[in-house]
Amino acid sequence: MTTTLPPAGALEGLRILDLGGEIANYCGRLFAQLGADVILVEPAAGSSYRAAPPLAASSGASLRFAYDNADKRSIGIDLATSGGRSAFARLVASADLLLDDKTQHDLGAEGFSYDMLGEMFPTLTTTVITPFGLSGPYAHYRATDATCMAFGGMLWLGGYEDGPPVQPAGHQSFRAGSLFGAVASMSALLAEGDARGELIDVSVQECVSLGLENAIQYYDLEGHVRRRHGGTQKQAGFGVFPCADGFVFLIAAGIGGNRFWPNFVEWMTSEGVTDAQVLQQERWGQRTFVESAEAKDLFWEIFTGYSSQHSKDELLRAAIDWNVPLSPVMTMAEVHRSEQLRAREFFTPTAIGQARADAPGAPYRLDGTPWQHRRPAPRPGEHTEEILAEVGFSSSTIDELRRDGAIA
Repeated sequence: MTTTLPPAGALEGLRILDLGGEIANYCGRLFAQLGADVILVEPAAGSSYRAAPPLAASSGASLRFAYDNADKRSIGIDLATSGGRSAFARLVASADLLLDDKTQHDLGAEGFSYDMLGEMFPTLTTTVITPFGLSGPYAHYRATDATCMAFGGMLWLGGYEDGPPVQPAGHQSFRAGSLFGAVASMSALLAEGDARGELIDVSVQECVSLGLENAIQYYDLEGHVRRRHGGTQKQAGFGVFPCADGFVFLIAAGIGGNRFWPNFVEWMTSEGVTDAQVLQQERWGQRTFVESAEAKDLFWEIFTGYSSQHSKDELLRAAIDWNVPLSPVMTMAEVHRSEQLRAREFFTPTAIGQARADAPGAPYRLDGTPWQHRRPAPRPGEHTEEILAEVGFSSSTIDELRRDGAIA
């Protein structure tokens, strides 16, 4: 009987050393799920990221660590020892890419500054993802995800009009740094020329600032500071509105939405919504009016009188029929149940300690070399002996390194 082997990953053959923690580990995961051999190089005591909340109630395992480090192998090395430095140098010599975020190791203090790595291993690409980059007055500052969101300007735009800034969920600034780090790394790995490596310097603050759309230009050209408007209408017909089982986001007017206004008015009229005829007045096409409190209050009264009587699903299906942009504001449970995501097999069972839970997969499809979830996040140093044997260390030498505390 012929056994069908799973297709090779698109990045199979690449070896990547992931020396990072919560800032860069997701970057390594992106390579791992496409088949690259990603080795998590942890301190001898294990990565501090392993304790990052939230923790699984059943095992105490970090959910974030488990997700970001699935499909990787782990080696524990103490770079403060000569044996650890020797093992690390041998390991780097076998790698194509090194990822670092300066949260787990002090490479410079142990004789492996980024300049030194470039001299010792000329074909190695090193990608460093830090809160503020490797240069400038803030280069040596540490930062949380919230700090990066604040310094990047995104925190100012998040939240409610009459309240303080609100941090988005999901450590979005660190995710942005990892995404841009992965793109830059692949660009360097695929570059034509003399096959020399590069030092890639990624600033999370800069990655966040890229998401500000036209806020900086708006201020520079007109002196206007964009403000928060979460939970309220940006202008009449554009915002979040309550319905029978939650909320929906509607764009019936405003930037990019004006062409849908006639459709929306006809929809409300056909449903016999109270005062729907008011929406036919010409003043709804005037910017000064639709941005006024009077217009927002009037629209709210008319639309919520209808939306509050219908579910998210009913409003969505009606909006599709009338060609009006509307989306349910889905809860986490509803996202998990989404028929669209289920049809595309987006969620993948992932081991979290001894338990298994659905976790997001990759948001893309490669038909010839698909992404795959191969193994759960490794235990600290789980593959140390296996990896060192691959780079030429004998069993006796590995035992000696372990006795000396150079490896874990």
